Amino acid sequence: MLRIARLIPKTQLRSLHTSASLRDIVKVPQMAESITEGTLKQWNKKLGEFVNQDEEVATIETDKIDVSVNAPQSGKITELFASEEDTVEVGADLFNLEAGEAPAEESKPAPAQEPKSEAPKSEEKPKEEVQQASKPAPAPTPEPKKESKPAQSSQPQDQAPKTKGSRNETRVKMNRMRLRIAERLKQSQNTAASLTTFQDCDMSNLIEFRNRYKDRIMKETGTKLGFLSAFAKAACIALKEIPAANASIEGDEIVYRDYCDISIAVATPKGLVTPVIRNVESMNFVEIEQAIAEAGKKARDSQTVVSLVVTSVHQLSTFHNLQF
Repeated sequence: MLRIARLIPKTQLRSLHTSASLRDIVKVPQMAESITEGTLKQWNKKLGEFVNQDEEVATIETDKIDVSVNAPQSGKITELFASEEDTVEVGADLFNLEAGEAPAEESKPAPAQEPKSEAPKSEEKPKEEVQQASKPAPAPTPEPKKESKPAQSSQPQDQAPKTKGSRNETRVKMNRMRLRIAERLKQSQNTAASLTTFQDCDMSNLIEFRNRYKDRIMKETGTKLGFLSAFAKAACIALKEIPAANASIEGDEIVYRDYCDISIAVATPKGLVTPVIRNVESMNFVEIEQAIAEAGKKARDSQTVVSLVVTSVHQLSTFHNLQF
């Protein structure tokens, strides 16, 4: 073995070291269907700050929902790859996380008490100096001001007309959701024919049914029985009878569905969102009302999950202005 080692040149002798990487690059997560990018709205943690596992680090604003980016493990943020208000794409590097435990708080020793030193007594000034300092100095006599005559302008100045009231303007940048809504409304105006129809419907039986059972359902389940669940159920029956109304075109194929996903319009402070209620055909009135209430609460609290904003075929608007 010694002879073989002597024959090997020193330049070919290498030592191998293996070390486990404790750094993890967190990427922009997958968001809702058809969403490929978003705006980094806020960093909830700063560079160099320690975060626990599943703690929210950043918030990304998209056309439909706000997505929270959580830490996959506990560690320290060592690098940020984007700034606030930057556009980030799905799968792009967002921040670097160095895994580890929270640093222990060091106990600081109590500061040693310094010996009190007596303040030096101020030296007394002579009385003569005090009297001289108390006498005010004589004020200087002001020079006579020269009166200046205003220069006469050769041309009369045009005065702007005075207007009553304020003329202020405020510009507020739209968030991605409102901007997308405006784009879709304009796109619909340019590409689709707008048509409004009014249909009369006898609601006597439904009103009687609701008045009979609403108090009982509220007492037993805590759910408020409204009319929207009945409209959703009626839409499911119609979609089953007319399969083409529950179909969509994908490429060169028509996709027919045996289930009914219905989206409900919900107004939020950031704009109008349409969370999707899945498999409405298999729900009863109470289950539909509970699903609508839960989806609306999450949308208004900016907690809408990705599964609630996937594309649906049928959409219902809230009916606040119906007359019975």
